[in-house]
Amino acid sequence: MTRRPTRGRKLADRTVKVVSVAAAALGICVLAWILVTVARRGALAIDWDFFTELPAPPGAVGGGLANALLGTLIITALAAVIGIPVGMLAGVYLTEYGKGTRLGAATRATINLLTGSPSIIIGLFVYTFLVLPVGRFSGAAGAVALAIIMLPVVARTTEEMLGLVPSALRESALAVGAPRWRVTLGVVFRAARGGLITGVLLAVARVSGETAPLLFTALNSVYWPTSLGEPMGNLTVTIFNYAMSPYPDWQQAAWGASLVIMVAVLGLTVLARTVLKDRRT
Repeated sequence: MTRRPTRGRKLADRTVKVVSVAAAALGICVLAWILVTVARRGALAIDWDFFTELPAPPGAVGGGLANALLGTLIITALAAVIGIPVGMLAGVYLTEYGKGTRLGAATRATINLLTGSPSIIIGLFVYTFLVLPVGRFSGAAGAVALAIIMLPVVARTTEEMLGLVPSALRESALAVGAPRWRVTLGVVFRAARGGLITGVLLAVARVSGETAPLLFTALNSVYWPTSLGEPMGNLTVTIFNYAMSPYPDWQQAAWGASLVIMVAVLGLTVLARTVLKDRRT
């Protein structure tokens, strides 16, 4: 039996390792560069007024982005209220009831399609059906757009996490006479709660930095948010507007808003990974 030479395979193995390490190092360096730049420039704009004052008029010194911060919290919270329950119910159906059915296959295909859809397309869709008919932008329309983006993330995570729960738990609960819905909520959900929380946090982090859907739905406002039926200030559109402006103060405020969003998304991501790690241990 002829022995195959190992020199070529060892060289290929080392080459792949070197390229992989170099690619990882490049990605880490770019990420660190972005984080450091945003933190260094954004920290100069962060003060008490930034979180408590309304935006200053064009060219004026001072002011803050309190209305955009509050508007972002309202829109994101409403989107979570809409998108998370629907996404979880879709995931429950796919795992517990829709296996092997045509409706289940169609639902899964739809969720996969939504996952890969550009957010600007979703913004245009909501603009067509919720903004044009009433003739004005609104915070509610922005929340619906973000909820649609959140839905497939929550649904896929719910399906995967519930699918990891052993069937023996379901069978044991059903054997003692518990109804199917109580088994799902009381047994399966409790066993998968760590992964479900992780999916929710990742979904919220996913929509926290979206700009395109809000440009077509919530737009922006320089006033305090008082109604979901009116245009509502938010950080991402404010960053877009301020970064494109010729005023240095607005550009500085855009860096500060970018830092706030970056810290929020990073915090949610770290929290999600921590919850998932605790779940696995």
